[in-house]
Amino acid sequence: MQIGLYTFAELSPDPRTGRAITPQQRVRDLMEEIELADQVGLDVFGVGEHHRPDFVVSSPAVILGAAAIGTERIRLSSAVTVLSSDDPVRVFQDFATVDLLSGGRAEIMAGGGSCIESFPLFGYDLDDYDELFAEKLELLLKLRESEKVTWSGRHRPALHDSGVYPRPLQDPLPIWLAVGGTPNSIVRAASLGLPLALAIIGGAPERFVPLVELYRRAAGEAGHPGLPVGINSHTYVADTSQQAADEFFPAYAGMMNRIGRERGWSPMTRPQFDELRSLRGALVVGSPQEVVEKILFQHELFGHQRFLAQISVGHLPHANAMRAIELLGTEVVPAVRTELERRAPSAA
Repeated sequence: MQIGLYTFAELSPDPRTGRAITPQQRVRDLMEEIELADQVGLDVFGVGEHHRPDFVVSSPAVILGAAAIGTERIRLSSAVTVLSSDDPVRVFQDFATVDLLSGGRAEIMAGGGSCIESFPLFGYDLDDYDELFAEKLELLLKLRESEKVTWSGRHRPALHDSGVYPRPLQDPLPIWLAVGGTPNSIVRAASLGLPLALAIIGGAPERFVPLVELYRRAAGEAGHPGLPVGINSHTYVADTSQQAADEFFPAYAGMMNRIGRERGWSPMTRPQFDELRSLRGALVVGSPQEVVEKILFQHELFGHQRFLAQISVGHLPHANAMRAIELLGTEVVPAVRTELERRAPSAA
């Protein structure tokens, strides 16, 4: 199993002081997080896209291009690229460039976007949300497939035997489809032969099992058996269980409550948080051993090939995030892999 990180690089103020770090400092911290993840042996680092004042990254490819120079082996992915409001030609060119800079380590994680600020910003109508994504994903896949493309659609000027450059080192450039649990999106990923990145940010992981089963069934029927599945979850690791809970709760609750005020959610309480930390909850938060157990429990449910942890949330201090990354790479990953190797059929 690949194990890695993803972040939205938040600029959330500390509710105790009302102050947030500067965008410049957050970007510097982010580069340190990516470089440490590479050094401790994590497999993937994903950077999300937002167009809001409380997030610092609007262009993941720029950050990943910089990270390509300071890392050696870790894969560099968006998490996600909001394809519905972007130009697939520029997306492909940007990530082909990251691929060349990194020596073949770039990936695109495409999604429709859970926040809507980019749609009016770039002149798109939210009423076209799904049509935009389907059309632009079709073009992105054509660009990946061929150096010269002829294509027409409703939301972008047509291409007529147009060459798109540069070409990436990887052939094909990996493209994952990120979904939040919509069956139509699950089936679309399967029918197109795209790996699935499933976000589990609430509720019991078991309730997502039918979606993964649907994906694998639909992929098999479409002639794409064995596609990878990734699980993305809020995660935090500290030396002890109590330390992990006490350090992560203020940042996590602050982030969830800020978004919740926009979307009508009830405030996050500590008892709710502690329930989410249980084995059958959505949060992967605890001591290294507890996090190992949670990842292995989810692997029993999904048999997935990738797990990405979102550690940097809310106003979590940079030093805490760095320690959690260190523990994830040096203690959690080796234990998970040892146990999965022991459980593998060939070990019997």
